[in-house]
Amino acid sequence: MARFSDIIEQDQIKEHMQNAIRTGKISHAYIISGDVGSGKKMIARTFAKTILCENKQEIGGYIENCGECHYCKQAESGSHPDIRIVAHEKPTSIGVDEIRDQVCDDVYIKPYSDHKIYLIPDGELMTQQAQNALLKTLEEPPAYATIIILTSNIDAFLPTILSRCIVFPIKPVRDDLIQKYLMEKRKVVDYKAHLAVSFAQGNVGKAIQLAEDESFEKLKNDAIDLTARLPKAQISDVIARLQLLLTPEGSSEKKPDALLTNDFLDVLMFYVRDILVYKAEGSADHLIFADKLSYISSVTEKCSYKEIDNILKAIDRARNRIHSNVNSLMTLEMLMLDIKENL
Repeated sequence: MARFSDIIEQDQIKEHMQNAIRTGKISHAYIISGDVGSGKKMIARTFAKTILCENKQEIGGYIENCGECHYCKQAESGSHPDIRIVAHEKPTSIGVDEIRDQVCDDVYIKPYSDHKIYLIPDGELMTQQAQNALLKTLEEPPAYATIIILTSNIDAFLPTILSRCIVFPIKPVRDDLIQKYLMEKRKVVDYKAHLAVSFAQGNVGKAIQLAEDESFEKLKNDAIDLTARLPKAQISDVIARLQLLLTPEGSSEKKPDALLTNDFLDVLMFYVRDILVYKAEGSADHLIFADKLSYISSVTEKCSYKEIDNILKAIDRARNRIHSNVNSLMTLEMLMLDIKENL
């Protein structure tokens, strides 16, 4: 059961929502913008649940939902009739008919409670026609209606939509707070928490996923082992192993998965960053992959600063090419050749 006290940082968002609940002056439209895993959905659901709660309580300076009333239990189970989550059939777009049917027409049906709240996940997928349809509702909404749009791309919206919404950008969370949360609330061991935080870049959801996903630990170990073996390996063997490593189990496609490839490049980047740090400091105190010290030490002895910089630039080039839709397997092969040449 999520409460405002469970939201890490995001003080500006919490303060605004708390003031709205205290005064009863809840806006008709909000946009919560942040990366995947940043906590958009948790914040929106907490806000919606607290608005609808029949027995709100003051706890630790926050107005919180009670978690026990009929409405709270409905909200928790996803069955509250006045919390509407917009669904879409196509994975890449939210069409005008879906917005009309689930929001524009539905909004004029009176709520069971005092409020009716619409959550639109992946709001950036709304077509221009869908946004124009929604705009008409935003211009003349019923007093009881609140629309909360969640997005990872604020630039996807028409200026007229943005001008009628209160926009909340989710800010990256401090590493020490995420690590404390992982260790205290989710019982993640120190080393795993530190590693997850290093990769998450202020994204709480990503940190939780990395800390609790054993497959990431395997990817990390395999990626570093593969890189360590590069100097003596045949590039054809390396590419074959990469395909196995980056193709999800059971997948019919023989090309690297985009998310796995991104994680693989992150591992390489932080590994090479560790090599650079160890070469400069001669100490393992600030290493992310301290458990790979033997690998890092051996590479440090052989590589110059120039060669390490060449590898970092090669990783950046590979990432940019993949983001530009260049063939990922071919790009990774070029990257492996660049790394091999500089090790």
